[in-house]
Amino acid sequence: MLFSHITLAEKYNYLSESFKAAFEWLRENDANNLADGAYKIVGDDVIANVQSYETEPAEKRKLEAHDKYFDIQFIAKGKEMFGVCEREGLKLKEAKPEKDIYFYEEPEFLGFVLLDEGDLIIVEPEEAHKPRCAAGKPEQVKKVVVKVKI
Repeated sequence: MLFSHITLAEKYNYLSESFKAAFEWLRENDANNLADGAYKIVGDDVIANVQSYETEPAEKRKLEAHDKYFDIQFIAKGKEMFGVCEREGLKLKEAKPEKDIYFYEEPEFLGFVLLDEGDLIIVEPEEAHKPRCAAGKPEQVKKVVVKVKI
């Protein structure tokens, strides 16, 4: 799955060596058998972050974005609703540039995608996203967020 605007699909090379390394790592590593934490794939340019958590109601989650990295969010176990919208025009709520994370006020309209086991979504810096939202009732999820440097 790739969710994008046509102008971004033409702007970025989703089959660059960095993305290919990320996809290969996801195919070759069973996240369900990995400890939570960071795994360097290509130095600081491609890093896999393995996470385990319980999803929450969407109203408890924050809308976030990044400047320096793409997110490839891959569900290894469980499912979640994943909010996404264009970043342009959003009102900044909190900035943590040292961690490359920016939080925004939620807009009037926010789209959601159901991510199930084996699904992934690629989020560009031009998009904001709201991960870890419960699909119905909260449940345990094992996820890998691969950060791909621009």
